[in-house]
Amino acid sequence: MALSRKNWNYIIIGASVFMIAVLSFIDDKTANVPDDAVALFDPQLPLVQLHLDDIWLSKKGDEWWCHEQVLNCQQWAQAWQNISVSPLTTQPEHGTNEQTLTIAISNIHTAQQWRYFPDDGLLQSSNQNWYQIPPSLRADLQPALAEMPQSK
Repeated sequence: MALSRKNWNYIIIGASVFMIAVLSFIDDKTANVPDDAVALFDPQLPLVQLHLDDIWLSKKGDEWWCHEQVLNCQQWAQAWQNISVSPLTTQPEHGTNEQTLTIAISNIHTAQQWRYFPDDGLLQSSNQNWYQIPPSLRADLQPALAEMPQSK
């Protein structure tokens, strides 16, 4: 027995409603910051400089300045300045994609060296503490970089 055009339309509408419901559910679960998430930087001791491997951002006065390749300097700076993390009690499993993160905080004279695992949303502090970055905050933590022309 073949399905009529009307029955196919009902199947397509039902599948569409189901997909919208599933995507809405996923968005609700990933868009929220967990209750145990805390700000990484204290408002009294804000971030003033950050190096992610060889790419940097720095605050001078009220403005953020970035490496010449960074296209989204202000957005990237705001993402790091306002990042929230969830402390972890055990060392999590992580991939091999690791970036060195050097952080300078206002009124602290020594920079801190951290490890950042962007694929897993993990940070390891210089004190060996682990933090999980909520999925909704991860996208803006990587800078948008311009292609550098090849020199001959």
